[in-house]
Amino acid sequence: MIIDMKERLAIHSFFIWGSRKEVSGIIRLLVPILTLVSGITLGVLVIVWMERKISAGIQQRIGPEYAGPLGIVQPLADGIKLLFKEDLLPSRGNTRLFSVGPSLAVLSVLLTYSVIPFGYHLVLTDLSIGVSLWIAISSIAPIGLLMSGYGSNNKYSFSGGLRAAAQSISYEIPLTPCVLSISLRVIR
Repeated sequence: MIIDMKERLAIHSFFIWGSRKEVSGIIRLLVPILTLVSGITLGVLVIVWMERKISAGIQQRIGPEYAGPLGIVQPLADGIKLLFKEDLLPSRGNTRLFSVGPSLAVLSVLLTYSVIPFGYHLVLTDLSIGVSLWIAISSIAPIGLLMSGYGSNNKYSFSGGLRAAAQSISYEIPLTPCVLSISLRVIR
């Protein structure tokens, strides 16, 4: 079967246009999400910077001023410092629980983004139970806090993990009826 040059060019251009449509569809999906997430991240950086400056003013001390102009890059420097800190594992504790606990807490937060609508037709997972799934997934975080506190085999770390889990649950208890009452009001 012989394919002449014109047909090869047509087939090649079809594949190029098909891949371009897929790439443009992915870009159309990711740009609003990345815009929203980067805006939230920038807002958090500014709020942390303002909180540190205001706290320094109240306590009559010098706040962050060396990292960038007026210390505006200080929250970013703190985040980079946290990323490159040494990972210490407890010698007598359960290292698997100690390592998996924080990962489970972060994973539950990241999974909640799957049901958040970023636009009118822009949602990663379109479910009819999105609000209930959001509440259920975010309720997994206290388990990770308990796992990391218990895995250290230290009574002070375990009591800190219990306190963090209790605080997280105490925020979720009033959140759930508020969110569900609004969603029930919207459903007709």
